[in-house]
This record gives sequence, structure tokens and C-alpha cells, in this order.
Amino acid sequence: MDPCTDNRYDVTTWPVGDPAEDIGEVINSIIADVRSRQAVTDDSDRGKPGAVISIPPGDFRLRTQVLVDISYLRIEGSGHGFTSSSIRFNVPDDEQSALHEVWPGGSRILVDAPLLGEAEGSAGAAFLVARTGSPRISSVEFSGFCIDGLHFVADGSGVHPENTYVNGKTGIHVASANDSFRINGMGFVYLEHAVTVYHADALSIHDNFIAECGNCIELRGWGQASKITDNLIGAGFKGHSIYAENHGGLLVTANNVFPRGASSVHFDGVSRSSLTNNRLHSFYPGMVVLDRDSSENLVGANHFLRDREPWTPFDGVDNGRDDLFGLVSICGSNNSVIGNHFSEVLHSEGIRPAGATPTIIRLREGTGNFVSSNHVVALDARATTGESAFSAQVDALLATTAPERLRVTTVAVDPPSVQNTILDSGTESEVLADRATNAVRPTPKAGS
Repeated sequence: MDPCTDNRYDVTTWPVGDPAEDIGEVINSIIADVRSRQAVTDDSDRGKPGAVISIPPGDFRLRTQVLVDISYLRIEGSGHGFTSSSIRFNVPDDEQSALHEVWPGGSRILVDAPLLGEAEGSAGAAFLVARTGSPRISSVEFSGFCIDGLHFVADGSGVHPENTYVNGKTGIHVASANDSFRINGMGFVYLEHAVTVYHADALSIHDNFIAECGNCIELRGWGQASKITDNLIGAGFKGHSIYAENHGGLLVTANNVFPRGASSVHFDGVSRSSLTNNRLHSFYPGMVVLDRDSSENLVGANHFLRDREPWTPFDGVDNGRDDLFGLVSICGSNNSVIGNHFSEVLHSEGIRPAGATPTIIRLREGTGNFVSSNHVVALDARATTGESAFSAQVDALLATTAPERLRVTTVAVDPPSVQNTILDSGTESEVLADRATNAVRPTPKAGS
């Protein structure tokens, strides 16, 4: 092969291995070839250009973990291929034969690698990115294919095995410090962890379909200047849809986050970052959590919807938090919560603890937070459940009337949180804050 022109590979024409039976073996062999051909770091200003590995449409079983340890590698498919496995697994047996499709499609990786005992993290990953030394591994891209974990397993809870969100499988696990990675246009389904990235710098996770996974996006360790944008995301009731720890300069924008994740967005020790213009939907409290002194963040112009689970298989499942926790819960200082819309649509008899007044924004710890111009619509509505995930969900989303308003606390400030400013985010009675230690300007009541 000419290293100047032949750095594009097709898994179906590579002479080593059978991609239908173990695409992991094939891709590892290709990476080894790239590494052997691109051994010189500097040859008359020419270096290591990397390669493109192409996966055409089709089903490719992965029995061997792929290890990516070279920079400038793009692994690309011809379609993200997502379809709801959860809906299919919960369709009655007598309706299975009428289904047009049974499995996800496109360029599809079937994660069928054996797990290594009780090992956690990288051991269950389909794609592991890891390299020591300097510089950091850079410019690895995953684009346009589907990673399918196939099945969830029983976890001892009594929940149907296909609804546990547990199987020890990860789609992409980045274990090493990295720069300028891109995960774009991908599909992830039925994985306990879809994307886990440690020590990211200038990471782009954009325009993916990541749903029916135990956890969707996890930024671990620490990182900076990354973005999570324009994704369709939905985790399981045990995990996070978007989670980040010890990050600065993170941009989370224009995502559509589906319900059922234990949290929509959870920041843990995240500072000077933006959570803006997202549509967030949840069946549980604790939709956005800023924890462990997450400070100087902007939470602005997001649409929050909290309502009740309408799909029968998950009726009664929750994330363990009660309605006093808040839809937004903050432990940190100098955060701005500005111009958000909140819709809380609950039946008063289902509020926990019984008889409590649900909280929308809760400041638990910290100082100097600025809460302004947030609009809360709270309706007391008795939702119904249905056997069809699609129609039950749409019916619930389109119901905008209720016989009564639901009484809520729009902003609650706990005693450890002081010197906050709350403006036009609830009437006098809806804002619970010590006026001696916080500045409060209530929203005027209509007709007053």
C-alpha cells in the first residue's frame, strides 16, 4: 500500500478475519497495519496521517474488544441504525410476527464480547481508546454506525430482564487523556454505558442518537472546553443521560433529553460551563443537579417538563428522590439560572412525601446564585398509562389542560445557601427563602 494514498480500509475487503463473525479482530488487524506502515514521526515534514476504517451497512458481531491506540483514526459507517429495542422487547408475543423490523440496522455492531469476570469500566467496552505517553492521543472519530448491546440481563430486582438497563457492556470507553475527539452521528442502544470519556479536551459529542442505555454520556476524571450538542438522549432509571465531573468550559446545548434517566444532566464539580437551550423531559425529580460545589455555571433558556410515566411496563418505577428535591438542585456558588421554562404536570395524590408541596428550583448550599425570570406552569393532572410507548407518550405530551393548578414552591433556599438573588421566579408565597440573608423580588400576581 502507498502510505500517501491508501489509508482507507473497508472491513469487508480486509484479508484478516471475518467481520460478520468478529469485526473486532478485523479492526484490530487494520489498526496494526496502520501502525506498522506509519512508523516514522517526521519524514520531510510528513508524519502519521492516520486512516479511515469504513463499515458498510450490515450486521457485524464483535467478539474481540477493539483497542484504538493511534491518533487520526476515523471509524465510519453508513447509518446510525437506531430503533427502539425496548418497545420491541415489551411487545406481546402474539404481536411479534407483525413487526416490520426486530433489530436495529444500518452499520450495526453487535456487542457479543465475553465480560471479564466482575471487572468494571473498560473491560466491557466494545471500543477501548487507550495510549500512554506524550502527546495525548488526538483526533479519533467515531461516525455513522450503531453499537448495540443486544440484551439487558436480570439484576435480582424482579424487573423484566430486558428492562433492567444492566449488562456490563459499554459502547466507547476512552481511558486516556485525549484531545479533539469526535463522536458524531452515532447510534447507541441497550448498553449499560454508551459513551464514557476520561480526561477530555475539546471533545465533540454531536448529533448522536443515544437511548435505551443505562447511562448515555459520562465525562469522567476531568476535562475542559468540550461540547455535547444536538443529541437525542435517554438513559435508564438507574443512570445519567448526561454526566460530567471536574470539567470547565463545557457546553451542553440543543439536546433533546428523553425521560426515564435518573437525571437529565448531572454536573459534579463542574465550573464555568453552560447548560442552555435544551429540551429536558423527566418522570422524576432531580432533572438537573449541580453538585459538589459546581460554580459559575449558566443554566439558561431550557425547557423542563416533569410528568408521570405513561408506559405500563415502567409504571411505578422511580429514581428514589422525592418531590422536595427540586427539578433543579444546586450545591455551588455564583451560578445563574435564567429564563427557563418549567412544566410540572403531576397528580397531587402521587406527590411524595404525601401532602408535600413540590419544589422546582432548590438552592441547597453555596452563595451568590442568581435566579431570574423563570416561568413555572404547574398542573394537577391525573395521567393515564398505556401499553403503547409511542401513543401513550404523545398523548401525555399534548395534554395541556387540567382542572386545577398544582401548588408548588418555585424556589426553595436551604439555610446553608445565602446571599443569593431571586428575581421574578415565583410569587411571594412561592419563594421560600430567608429574606434577611437573600435578596428576593417576587413575581407580581395577576390582578394584584
